[in-house]
Amino acid sequence: MDVLDQSEVDALLAAVSGGHVEEEPEEERIFSRHRRDFDQVEVRNYDFKRPERVSKDQMRSLQTLHEQFARNFGASLSGFLRTIVEVKVATCEQMTYGEFISALPNPTSFNLIEADELEGQICMELSPLIIYPIIDRLLGGTSQDLFIPQRPMTLIESRLISNVTNRGLEALSEAWAGVKEMAFAIKATESNPQLVQIVPPNEVVVVIGFEVKMSNRAGTMSLCIPYNVIEPVMDAVSAQNWFSAGRVGRSPGMERRLGDSLSGADVRVSGVLARTTISLRDLATMAVGDLILTETLSTKPVVLTVEGQSKFLAHIGQYRNKRALRMVRRVTPTDRL
Repeated sequence: MDVLDQSEVDALLAAVSGGHVEEEPEEERIFSRHRRDFDQVEVRNYDFKRPERVSKDQMRSLQTLHEQFARNFGASLSGFLRTIVEVKVATCEQMTYGEFISALPNPTSFNLIEADELEGQICMELSPLIIYPIIDRLLGGTSQDLFIPQRPMTLIESRLISNVTNRGLEALSEAWAGVKEMAFAIKATESNPQLVQIVPPNEVVVVIGFEVKMSNRAGTMSLCIPYNVIEPVMDAVSAQNWFSAGRVGRSPGMERRLGDSLSGADVRVSGVLARTTISLRDLATMAVGDLILTETLSTKPVVLTVEGQSKFLAHIGQYRNKRALRMVRRVTPTDRL
């Protein structure tokens, strides 16, 4: 311990009485076993309450994975609601479960999800700002002057919105299929997120935030995945495995799921009897009883089109008192139609 002499004591007492005490800046010292060039070293504070347990590569892979989920979910909602719905990833970060819960509105749509291949539960939260426009759309409204009520959803509204969340789970299963085949299911639904505690408040979770847009309405959706739930599959969730899986090619399971999804799609089938051209003068003077002559013989087969594309040649006829087309053969590139 240093001992001050009388002059130093007098100077210290004078500085204290005058109110001017110069503090010596605290010197930061960096110790390293190997490195010696510390001029370019960036020193950042580390919060032990928020440990970063997920690496940056794994976070990027999770974001890429859920970007595919957002595209599939948006396409599924667009077909279900018969309007354009855009879903995109807004944020992807890790935080504590307590911070995630404290940032959620009350009431909201808080869904607890379980996967057959994972231990524990994950959360999917849908903002009321987009839930009620979707419900209004399902009930035939336009959501132009829609009022967003500040109350929990009724049983009827919960049943309607379950059609949306179930499609979200299907898209989530498709997105995670590249990592591991999993089936997701909703186990419970709550309107007050403060009443749900799936992990301790200081547990690290990965939160993926989405922005959902439909016509003139927009809202948010959050997916909260506790780290201890996906820890067994985190080795597979890496940038190298993710992009190498895309280079290998489509798996038979992926082709089967795509085939099953496309097999239920509706297509428009039409039979084109003949085509011709007339002048605008003839069209203007056309009256009931006039005949339009074409170069196609009545005995020739008609062209059967699927979504406007010529696919088959067919004969027109009648079956059980309904007009019908009996296919003859496929259209070939040599056919002059």
